[in-house]
Amino acid sequence: MTPDPLTALLPLLDDLSRDLPQAERYQRLLQTLQRCLPCDALALLRLDGDRLVPVAVLGLSPDTLGRRFRLDEHPRLQHILAQRRATRFAADCDLPDPYDGLIAGTDDPLRVHDCLGCPLYIDDRPWGILTLDALNPARFGRINLDTLEAFSHLAAATVKASDRLQHLTLRAERERLLAETWRQVADQLPPPELIGQSSSHRHLLEEIALVARSPLTVLIQGETGTGKELVARAVHRQSDRCDQPLISINCAALPESLVESELFGHVRGAFSGASAARAGKFELADGGTLFLDEVGELPLSVQAKLLRALQSGQIQRLGSDRDHHVDVRIIAATNRDLASAVREGRFRADLYHRLGAYPLRVPPLRERERDVLLLAGYFLEQNRTRLQVRRTSLSEDARQALLAHDWPGNVRELEHLLSRALLRASSRDRSTTLLQLTAADLGLSSDLAVTAQAEAENQMLPGCGLREAVDQYQRQLIATLLQRHQGNLSATARALQIDRGNLHRLTRRLGLTSPRRPDRQGRMPE
Repeated sequence: MTPDPLTALLPLLDDLSRDLPQAERYQRLLQTLQRCLPCDALALLRLDGDRLVPVAVLGLSPDTLGRRFRLDEHPRLQHILAQRRATRFAADCDLPDPYDGLIAGTDDPLRVHDCLGCPLYIDDRPWGILTLDALNPARFGRINLDTLEAFSHLAAATVKASDRLQHLTLRAERERLLAETWRQVADQLPPPELIGQSSSHRHLLEEIALVARSPLTVLIQGETGTGKELVARAVHRQSDRCDQPLISINCAALPESLVESELFGHVRGAFSGASAARAGKFELADGGTLFLDEVGELPLSVQAKLLRALQSGQIQRLGSDRDHHVDVRIIAATNRDLASAVREGRFRADLYHRLGAYPLRVPPLRERERDVLLLAGYFLEQNRTRLQVRRTSLSEDARQALLAHDWPGNVRELEHLLSRALLRASSRDRSTTLLQLTAADLGLSSDLAVTAQAEAENQMLPGCGLREAVDQYQRQLIATLLQRHQGNLSATARALQIDRGNLHRLTRRLGLTSPRRPDRQGRMPE
């Protein structure tokens, strides 16, 4: 029995006056619609340029939230958006259904045979669409489309209220017109899209929104492949400098002899090959943001000059005595433990504290609960277009395999794994209109063996340069022998087959102190 529509709508009307997270508000909207118009699957999709982005789904697989539906590739969705009224597609409609293979809780690639859709307009501009789907081709035969259109107006009010609340609490991304100088660079890059719904991911988004509009220096820390550069771009886009350039430099990709020139510039004749003066990254980022990726790789000689630039805003081009003042916000990123590097003398403590005015930790994929399924949907939709596959879906065993994997390579590993799996599956069978990936296509079992072998090999390799590795080995060996010979330098030097004076100088350089030795009467020194 269908409930009274007015009674079903009362909780939604009450929600309009409540401060709810946006995702929860949208989910409650779909739940209310399902009570009014029973169906098997619902989706709320937001228009973003030439594509529709799912913001809430009910009855569809979790990876649907990670997919992006291009209008020119999904004629049903395009048709719904083009109408000002609700649309019902006939059961024998030959337009492909965008949700084929995405029914939650089943591996059977059933097609949805009864489909309804309605556009959502806010301030007379299209915001997105609502879709309702049923496996029973006669489910919507007696539904009054005016009821759905009336609900769409209430849904639009819900969306508008949510957007306003988000703006008032500074959680919405700030979009401003880009300056012409920045447009030439930014237009070549897609806007950062941080996909996820886990608690750790939501916390990261809240931290980004909080720090973005402040002048604080940000230090982004996280494992390789977690998306630290995307976080840096998100911080810049939400900042007051979003219409100014974001200049990036990978500190690990430059030889030590060129790092200073890349950062601060040089004058003509400053070094061999400097045939003309050149501005550095600091000057190019003046008024905007400078992103220092892999900042832990900077040599100590450059760290001192970087500290001066952060403290005073003054820089000097290489080979020049003239100061230049720049107004630059610094965002740095590293996958290293900089605190340990400070203790080992490989990173300046004052620079570390200056860069870490506001630390942001990007959680690894294994800590992001079910976000792996959303990201999988996003990457599958991207690769589906590249490989010209009509439809893709994940089987239940594939979803479980993705959730069970540890992801040492994080999001980057997931992206590459799905690209390989889709390529294998598409080459195996090109005749089907729905390509369903299984756990065997993912090949995670063999990947785990390769990962274990790689980790075992990495444990044998130092995580630093040659000199640091040699110092660490010498420090460990000498400390062990000193302990064994109760701090006797002469005995230790004989065991090492080196001169006692050389050993004394070496222990001082390595920061080692000899353990206390008892005197001839067996007493320990004070």
